[in-house]
Amino acid sequence: MSDAYELRDFADPAETREFPNGRADLVHINGTEIGRLTLQPGWRWSTDVRPLAGTEWCEAPHFQYHVSGTLRVRTSDGREFDATPGQVTALPSGHDAWVVGDEPVVVVDWWGASNYAK
Repeated sequence: MSDAYELRDFADPAETREFPNGRADLVHINGTEIGRLTLQPGWRWSTDVRPLAGTEWCEAPHFQYHVSGTLRVRTSDGREFDATPGQVTALPSGHDAWVVGDEPVVVVDWWGASNYAK
């Protein structure tokens, strides 16, 4: 870890990737990438991102803090759960996810964001 001062703001991301019903804003800090995903009602990975990824399941593992909205996750082995504001999730490779309800989902992602929707 560097002793140098660094400050980044998602309001001015280094990169933004847009995809159907969502976007990923990326900031680069201290040699790593952090992503903020904003997913609109109706977004589903298997519908909106799978065509970009070209895989059956999302293969990027994620480590995320959930800021708003409800994200339902289904793993390739059939487990399913809802992630809600204030929770932290570690998602393995091999999952689908979708927005539940009418509120956008916003998550901050420390793993997986650098390859998301690429």
